[in-house]
Amino acid sequence: MQQHILVVEDEPKLAALLRDYLQASDFQVTIADRGDRGLELWQQLQPDLLLLDLMLPGIDGLEVCKEVRKTANTPIIMVTARVEEIDRLLGLELGADDYICKPYSPREVVARVKAVLRRGGAEEPSPSSLLSLDELSYSALLQGVKLELTAVEFQLLKHLADNPGRIYSRNQLMTGIYTDNRVVSDRTIDSHIKKLRKKIAEVYADGELIHSVYGVGYKYEAE
Repeated sequence: MQQHILVVEDEPKLAALLRDYLQASDFQVTIADRGDRGLELWQQLQPDLLLLDLMLPGIDGLEVCKEVRKTANTPIIMVTARVEEIDRLLGLELGADDYICKPYSPREVVARVKAVLRRGGAEEPSPSSLLSLDELSYSALLQGVKLELTAVEFQLLKHLADNPGRIYSRNQLMTGIYTDNRVVSDRTIDSHIKKLRKKIAEVYADGELIHSVYGVGYKYEAE
């Protein structure tokens, strides 16, 4: 059965391009060119995923996302050319599952759509089968092998692994890990990530677990 994608995009050529690429990957696609129309179609069609531009006539993408999240967990990928909005797009209060920055490759969009749908599907394996974290003892087992982590590295890994696939900005990671409000720099997080990746690589040879998202931050996702 085809999965249904609702594309809410007010640029006709871009919307048509996305439709063509998604249909070529065997998705059913409906297009709306206004935020209010997109919300109406979402209510009527109940699509499997919402690909939602930020800047829209009618009501903007943020408002559409908020309205959807009041009653449903439909996967939402936000599309934006405004980098300063990324923290809001990924915030818990909004509930977007992923974001894509313009300009983008249509192939990247299709890949992101497939990844978000896989994360929401029943066939997605539980991360606990790969990684086991005990917060009381600060013990981390990766494929049954103990990782020798510092307290900060453990908290960083747990913060990321608790929500596989979710992208965290450096600021969000700093806030989640350093609860004593100490002042640390972006470089501090990058340094911890580098050390954590090295320790993971000594045990796990099947690919990356902690992925860099260019210009934003990091996410945990088994390849």
